[in-house]
Amino acid sequence: MVELVDLRPGDRVLELAAGPGDTGFLAAARIGAAGLLLCTDVAPEMVAAARRRGEELALANVEYRVVDAAAVDLPDSSVDDVLCRFGVMLVPDCDAAAREIGRVLRPGRNAAVAVWAEPEHNDWMTAAGRACLALGLVERPEPDAPGPFGLADPARLRAVLEGGGLDLVSLDDVEIAWHAASLDEWWAVALDTSRMLAQAVASATPAQVAAIRAGAAERLRTYVREDGSVVVPGRARVALAHRPA
Repeated sequence: MVELVDLRPGDRVLELAAGPGDTGFLAAARIGAAGLLLCTDVAPEMVAAARRRGEELALANVEYRVVDAAAVDLPDSSVDDVLCRFGVMLVPDCDAAAREIGRVLRPGRNAAVAVWAEPEHNDWMTAAGRACLALGLVERPEPDAPGPFGLADPARLRAVLEGGGLDLVSLDDVEIAWHAASLDEWWAVALDTSRMLAQAVASATPAQVAAIRAGAAERLRTYVREDGSVVVPGRARVALAHRPA
């Protein structure tokens, strides 16, 4: 993402849904002391976490803000680059988020947006959900509902970005790998990061929780190595979008 947007020394970069700041901090290192990274997230806790990490890294060209990606408190055409990794598809109104990206981006400049590809390519995230679904503990989500896979359909992603006044320049699949020391560690991470799973477990009986874990473990069985560690392949998509001059 950082390579695609064509960063330049002195750029003003907006990162939306920054989480702990990983992607934006890479950009901050490239734009130099004359540049500025606006590290933003809708969750104050995430902004605080990013601030702590940025201070640990001694990054002096970063400003931290609580910002809703669907209502960005910045003037029109006020940033040179926009980064949003795994955020737009979680916004309740992703079309509004795309319009905001197009609005604040300067004409002739770029945005890089990463989303998750289809669920079948991301067993790490879907194994527990599929187990819950098989047990009748959750309902199948609507395809376009906000969530990790809300913009997995390339045509839908293109439509959202173009609706924001952006031209889609490229759309690339990026293969990744998720690592865990064991299935127990995978379960702990999944439970900590998936609201759906946490809610299902909270309302389930001990027997149902055991069944969820067993179903998920069966789906992940082929990814378990001889030493018990787990390496699960995954797939993301990175869109490069351009605001016409």
